[in-house]
Amino acid sequence: MARFKLIPAVVRPVRIAALLATAFVMAISLQGCGTSSAAGQLHLMPMEDLPEALQQAPSAVRQAYQFAAANPEVLRALPCYCGCGNVGHTSNLDCYITKLDESGTIRFDNHALGCTLCVDITHDAMRLLREGHELPALREFVDARYARFGPSNMP
Repeated sequence: MARFKLIPAVVRPVRIAALLATAFVMAISLQGCGTSSAAGQLHLMPMEDLPEALQQAPSAVRQAYQFAAANPEVLRALPCYCGCGNVGHTSNLDCYITKLDESGTIRFDNHALGCTLCVDITHDAMRLLREGHELPALREFVDARYARFGPSNMP
């Protein structure tokens, strides 16, 4: 015959209160793990605004294009080390965007569709921005990490 231990009526509310307090503390502490802070938020171009070929790209590539389109000033300040300087690229932005005019019209470059180095540089920049780093720190990181792959396309 199974035995059940009866919890006194006074202990039950205390246990429930302790459980609720623990859940509340965990919920509050986990808020810091998300990207809801100002430093953790990145502006990305909506996926439906990308050309069809870019919408079909792997998610890491697609996110890099979305970031480039929404944050050209960031990638314009960062070099690329894939050798694309030979095709006239002057920053990591050129790996994604051929032309960006004053009206906001964007002509995308397909270079980064097939270049993991360009995409890796962009994702590192995105991560560092989410962590709250400024552009000079991003440039320093990119130079230190990627210079071994080839010449920079920026002075």
